[in-house]
Amino acid sequence: MNSRRSAMNSSVASRTVDRAIEGRRAAYQEEVTRLIQASFKLIRETGNLEPKVSEIVAEAGLSNQIFYKHFRSKDELLLAVLDEGSQILKNYLAHRMVKVGSPEQKICQWVEGMLAQVLNEAAAHATRPFSLSRARLSDLFPAEVASLEAQLTSTLQVAIQQAIDSGDMPNADAIRDAEVINNMVTGWVERKMSAAKSPEKEEVDHLVDFVISGLKRKH
Repeated sequence: MNSRRSAMNSSVASRTVDRAIEGRRAAYQEEVTRLIQASFKLIRETGNLEPKVSEIVAEAGLSNQIFYKHFRSKDELLLAVLDEGSQILKNYLAHRMVKVGSPEQKICQWVEGMLAQVLNEAAAHATRPFSLSRARLSDLFPAEVASLEAQLTSTLQVAIQQAIDSGDMPNADAIRDAEVINNMVTGWVERKMSAAKSPEKEEVDHLVDFVISGLKRKH
């Protein structure tokens, strides 16, 4: 009887602890989300890659104490912001790709979607800080940024592999080519964002054709 009662008490205690942990986790998640969204807003509105912690917590309506409870440094928060931006971009690219049928069209949509960041003035202004901060954060958090890059290129890899399997691009290499294309496109976007003049549509078309020609190589 005592053993059964002890087991029941233990079960009740465990459920109580679980509820407390879940409640605390939800509160912490809300605080982290508010900090990320505040940073996102400040960076996009001001173009400043390095908003002050005081500005971030003021925008989020939180305190320095809460900030440092979740992040060891501002760079760690900016990594979380980069992650958020990468997820938005990944979903945007996937949305473009699902609208077309053939693997080649999907590859074109991925490349054009990446390049669209600089073709549209509003989009360029909004994404410029995140594109330019990627290189600096990759020095500080190489494994984390590499993981974000891998997630971003995953749908491109799938499309290239589909083109290989269909016989349209038999000599392509899904993993290596996706990495090369991402590096080339990312570098192009960063250079164009740093320039005063927006690129012409013909430049984009040329780059897309270059990618497809490379994937269709004979050897």
